[in-house]
Amino acid sequence: MLIGTILRGKGSGVTTVAPEATVRELLAKLAEHNIGAVVVSTDGEVIEGIVSERDVVRRLHDRGAAILDAPVSAIMTTEVTTVGPGENVDSLRRTMTTQRFRHMPVVEDGRLIGIVSIGDVVKSAIEELETEKASLVDYLHR
Repeated sequence: MLIGTILRGKGSGVTTVAPEATVRELLAKLAEHNIGAVVVSTDGEVIEGIVSERDVVRRLHDRGAAILDAPVSAIMTTEVTTVGPGENVDSLRRTMTTQRFRHMPVVEDGRLIGIVSIGDVVKSAIEELETEKASLVDYLHR
C-alpha cells in the first residue's frame, strides 16, 4: 500500500500553526482537533518544523510554565523527516518504529499535502491483513 492511498482514505487536511504562535495557542489547536502533533508552517505549504505533545511536556519539565507563552518556534523540531505519497507504507512503518516518530508529514513537489500518524499506518496494516485473510478464506472455500 502507498502513502497516497492512506491520504485518500483519511483526507489531506493538515492542521498547521505559525512559528510565532504561542505554545498556549498550540495546545488549544491540539485539543480542538484532538491530535497529537502539528506541522509548523507560515503558509500551510512549506514545513518549518513539527511540534508534538511530547515536545510540550518535555519543555514544561525543563523550563516550567513560562514556556506556555513562548513561541512554538522555541520548542519545535526543525529537522523534519517527510514522506512522499508514492512511498510504501511498509517502509514508513519501519522508519516510524526505528526513529520513534508518531507523525510524518507527506510532501509532494516541496509542498505539504498531508500527514500520516502511526495510527493510520497500523490501520492500513490491519486492513491489508483483513483483505488477505478474506482472499485466503475465499480461495479455500472454492
